[in-house]
Amino acid sequence: MKPKYLFALLLIIGAAVSLLSSCKDSITATQIDTTIIPSSNVSFAKYIQPVINLKCVSCHGINETDGGVNLTTWAGVTDPSIVTKGFPDNSPLVWSVEGKAGFTMPPAGSSYLPFNTNQVNGLKTWIKEGAKNN
Repeated sequence: MKPKYLFALLLIIGAAVSLLSSCKDSITATQIDTTIIPSSNVSFAKYIQPVINLKCVSCHGINETDGGVNLTTWAGVTDPSIVTKGFPDNSPLVWSVEGKAGFTMPPAGSSYLPFNTNQVNGLKTWIKEGAKNN
């Protein structure tokens, strides 16, 4: 291959890689922690699952189910043993993130930050609104 064609090919490949790498759908941990969860109409997919994925699924996921809890899906998050739909104050998941269960999740010493006030309130609102798969 002639050098000028090789250069053009490399230039095209470089441009394509640059373009594709700038089209990320994922959001960062900082973005999740700074996202304001509304005080009503809380979406599970938009607000609750990203927080749970960030702060919980490393220990409560598919390959690791500490305490028999898998929080990777809506069905797992709304398991009746941890969430009482409509009643956040009766939900062990809320007790855990508030530290009212005799422990706090994520646990002290973890590399994960605990739920912030907005995230706790968002979780409680979502549960109070029926813990919908929305």
